[in-house]
Amino acid sequence: MKHYAGVDIGGTNMVIGIVDETGKTRKMVKIATQVQRGGEDVVARLAEAIERVKQEAQVEIEGVGIGVPGFVDHVKGTSVFAANLGWRDFPLADLLSARIGGLPVFVNNDVRMYVYGEATGGAGRGFNHVLGITVGTGMAAAMFNEGRLYYGSGGRAGELGHIALEGIDYVCNCGLTGCLETVASATGIARQAREAVERGESTVLAEKFPGEKAANITAADVSRAYDAGDPAAIAVLNRTGTLLGRGLATAITLFSPDLIVVGGGAAQAGERLLKPMREEMERAALSFYWKDLHIKPAELLEDAGVVGSALYAKGRLEAGVIL
Repeated sequence: MKHYAGVDIGGTNMVIGIVDETGKTRKMVKIATQVQRGGEDVVARLAEAIERVKQEAQVEIEGVGIGVPGFVDHVKGTSVFAANLGWRDFPLADLLSARIGGLPVFVNNDVRMYVYGEATGGAGRGFNHVLGITVGTGMAAAMFNEGRLYYGSGGRAGELGHIALEGIDYVCNCGLTGCLETVASATGIARQAREAVERGESTVLAEKFPGEKAANITAADVSRAYDAGDPAAIAVLNRTGTLLGRGLATAITLFSPDLIVVGGGAAQAGERLLKPMREEMERAALSFYWKDLHIKPAELLEDAGVVGSALYAKGRLEAGVIL
């Protein structure tokens, strides 16, 4: 059986795993990214970690797939711009390949690798048209269509979180006002709850987080308050799910997926978020876009990026084309 290394690079940690051709993870390790030491150092330690997990799994690998945040040139294997890594036009694939004996290395955006993993080895198995979204600190999306990812011009497709919607008046970190991710994200959910406390609404969150402590409210706190029947928490998650559904109504009309996979930390809110999301999608999109549409939570969860990166490398090597 053939094996591949999958890598998920974040601003704080890198996760490296050995994955077989069926998508099963054999070994996995997490190491600090330590971006302050520079890109060359990151690559050197990444090469060492790949060698270590390969030895622990007692296998040889055919190639390496890597998911990197930000904008990526997946043809050249370069990190075009990754703000939290401090990388611009960084030749990641070439540098790593040179350190691991010339093995092929394939680089793509981390969210695309997450969705690729779910589409090929997780919740999306058996579906040909998979729209995956991650709702975490921010929000992003990717489309997997009949075995291939959709990139758009310049590889910029998928930024669903930066669709500006009526009814949202927050200024986003990107500079636009009204971006969906300012509400439909863990930070957005927490901010809405904090504002409810600051307005003096009657909520259990005000009792637990009085005064300045309201800044410590998390999306998980909001979910727990929702389960306790707290009206403010219910209102926050209903509004968040509704606006998420409004954004997805546009996406399903454009892409017509047969499955939406919902992942990311905030997505663990489950039906608290998904119920109003579905209701708004059904209200805002024509019925033949959603009547046969499946919506599923992610299955691979934190492993999706590693599995997706490894299977992406497998797909690139077997197909000989850009997937």
